[in-house]
Amino acid sequence: MAAIDTGAFPELAGERARVRDAVRTVLRSRVAAEKLLGVRGAHLDRALAEWAGLDTAPTLPAAYRYSGVVWGAVGVDDMPAAVRRRLMARVLVPSGLWGVVSAADPIPAYRLKMGARVAPIGLLSAFWKPRASLVVAARARRGAVIDLLPIEHAAAFDFAQFRPGARVRVDIVDDTPGGQRSVGHAGKSLKGALARAIVIEDARTAADVADLRVEGLEPGRLEDDGSTVVFRRRVHG
Repeated sequence: MAAIDTGAFPELAGERARVRDAVRTVLRSRVAAEKLLGVRGAHLDRALAEWAGLDTAPTLPAAYRYSGVVWGAVGVDDMPAAVRRRLMARVLVPSGLWGVVSAADPIPAYRLKMGARVAPIGLLSAFWKPRASLVVAARARRGAVIDLLPIEHAAAFDFAQFRPGARVRVDIVDDTPGGQRSVGHAGKSLKGALARAIVIEDARTAADVADLRVEGLEPGRLEDDGSTVVFRRRVHG
């Protein structure tokens, strides 16, 4: 059973309830639901059923609930037990509904993007930005936050609220005629593999991350006075 006041950030319960209730109001219209959730037909039927049963639905830890290319490359199931515990304790995941959760938090099935607009709340990333930033900054304390977020999720955090030097930005780029460009969707599996290496090797600083060796990536380099680590995608041939 899902509870909005459990997990790593119970203080977000009020905001989570606001988002949940606003979404449910929008979903009363099937046309509006299609636009908000970005699916149609049988996929929409499934998404609506998930939202209808959200409060009593069975849950999975976020590390198992969220799927896709990145999480597939992280490979939680085949990690040694000690590494899996480290991932559950340290990895945080942004969420359009929950704001931010830990990898261990119990999450029901749901569909809602961080980049969605929900009346009357507005853009979810903007709604969550002051709230999620504060709780993550507090959790980080004196440690570093290693940021592998895509643009949509990064928009939910104001890193100016973090302790100076707390954020280590990690990017994977390609060299193009117009200069370096983040690999985007094409690099999701590489980002997952890099995240896996960070957890396995217990990387905690920018230098630690730059020292990682990941198949498909050139060695990392430090930029922006050591606050950013950039990896080039390896070109074969």
